[in-house]
Amino acid sequence: MTALGKLFRTTAFQLSLAFLVLTAIGAGLVLGAVAWQVRALVDEEITSTIDAEAAGLSEQYAQGGIRQLGIVIEQRSREPGSSLYLLTDFSGQPLAGNVARLPQGVLDRPGFVETSYETVDQVAPERRALAKIFLLPGGFRLLVGHDLRDRARIGAVVVRALATSLIFLAALGGLGGLFVARRVLRRIDAMSKSAHAIMAGDMSQRLAVIGSGDELDRLALSLNEMLGRIDELMAGLREVSDNIAHDLRTPLTRLRNHAEAALRHDGDKAGYRAALERTIEESDGLIKVFNALLMIARAEAGADRAGMSEFDVGQAARGIAELYEPVADQAGVALRLDIEPGLTLVGNRELIGQTIANLLDNALKYGAPSKPSVLPVLASPSASEEAPACAEPKTHAAQIDVSLSVRRVGGEIEIGIADHGPGIAAADRTRVFGRFVRLEGARSRPGSGLGLSLAAAVARMHGGRVRLEDNGPGLRVVLALPAGGAAFSDPAIKRLKSPR
Repeated sequence: MTALGKLFRTTAFQLSLAFLVLTAIGAGLVLGAVAWQVRALVDEEITSTIDAEAAGLSEQYAQGGIRQLGIVIEQRSREPGSSLYLLTDFSGQPLAGNVARLPQGVLDRPGFVETSYETVDQVAPERRALAKIFLLPGGFRLLVGHDLRDRARIGAVVVRALATSLIFLAALGGLGGLFVARRVLRRIDAMSKSAHAIMAGDMSQRLAVIGSGDELDRLALSLNEMLGRIDELMAGLREVSDNIAHDLRTPLTRLRNHAEAALRHDGDKAGYRAALERTIEESDGLIKVFNALLMIARAEAGADRAGMSEFDVGQAARGIAELYEPVADQAGVALRLDIEPGLTLVGNRELIGQTIANLLDNALKYGAPSKPSVLPVLASPSASEEAPACAEPKTHAAQIDVSLSVRRVGGEIEIGIADHGPGIAAADRTRVFGRFVRLEGARSRPGSGLGLSLAAAVARMHGGRVRLEDNGPGLRVVLALPAGGAAFSDPAIKRLKSPR
């Protein structure tokens, strides 16, 4: 397709053409109304002139009868630019005037009439006139009229003006349509070029934004945000693939070594049993990792929004804290609760509960005075994986506090888990939200580095956010979620289930 053909096929040009046609119709209607008003005005002036002349002739007739009226008509007929006059007898024979011929029956209709006529000295084609017919006593008839050449000239001027304006309007509209279509087409072509580059694999490309704020700019900004999110997800997918290749290689190697060790225990039932137990333990760890990855993927994709319901988040947090109290006692940690009653939100109770459990397990693990192995106590097979917090915790003589708080702050419900461990350096507080990210001091502890990733994904799914704050000393993790689920637009949320 040629460049001109592309221009003609653009929506912008077609809209400009449609606007041009509508404008032309509007201009024609306006000029037609003007012509009609002018014609009416001219006819009104002519009728006024005819009535004035008829009044004068009526006075002459009253003074001297038909003879006097005929003399006056003959005098007026000879004047340059005179009106039209005709006086006839009862048989229709002309007695005086400058009209030589009229259509048959015109003089038989008294009142105003528009008719064709011919004058005595006329050499031009037939003309038109507006005349008034009077019936006089004795069968005499009088015609007083005025030529309509002025009205015809005005009509011709209006027609020429309409034709000229339409020609200029069509030319300007066509050029304007081509200009607009060419400008829009350049922007569309630039967007298409960027889209093809993105489809070719260059995810860094973005659609051009010129800053005009028009609909194409708004579309480009929305698509750029979408591309940024897709790029982020693709980067996360690549990172997950790399991390799985590196972080799961060690447990898979251990799993294989346990199987080989079992084969070396010929006939040793106890050895077989120990090797199988170690194999099952490694398998459970791998299952937990993949369950955590699955939960993160579900949260990021919003796949669980249909299962959202309204529930008491304080009650859910208290139930999770009760499950972790034995673990806290065993670790020598005082688990303190500060839960405001009656706080409800709309969300996925399972994912929010799992997030609270992971963050609480993290705090007990890294805020404890020793190095206990904190085992998961939730029934869900995916409830055990948590993200590491930071470097190796220090041993304190005094009892360590871990606090769980649920409060309403403005339009949000903040769930805070705070410990007095070594905390996380400010430079690492963004990096730890990545999948499989474990800081140096945490590599010796059990875990896979997915807990904070899950917390961030669940927060995004619910329209909230996760903050890492300094607890002086220690770390405070805040999960801030919108109260009442006001941030959601999913229709499924309107069909809330009963609280579970």
